[in-house]
Amino acid sequence: MSAQTPTDPTIQARRREIVAEHLLFATIQFVAGRHPELLDALEASVDHLGDPAGDATRDDEAVRAIARRFVASLRAEARS
Repeated sequence: MSAQTPTDPTIQARRREIVAEHLLFATIQFVAGRHPELLDALEASVDHLGDPAGDATRDDEAVRAIARRFVASLRAEARS
């Protein structure tokens, strides 16, 4: 394992991704609490989602599976 400084661009990118995902999840939870139909609309949009990669790593279905898990997690939170 290599030593990485807190300013390493990879570490910073990972931290930004964690923060963005958390804030997005919390925002959707808040709005869906007032507009439950939002989760249905998000779920319906997943089939239009794709992976923008232009190489062999492109996997549209893998991206859609992540989105489906995200929506399912939001639904579970809404029920609790």
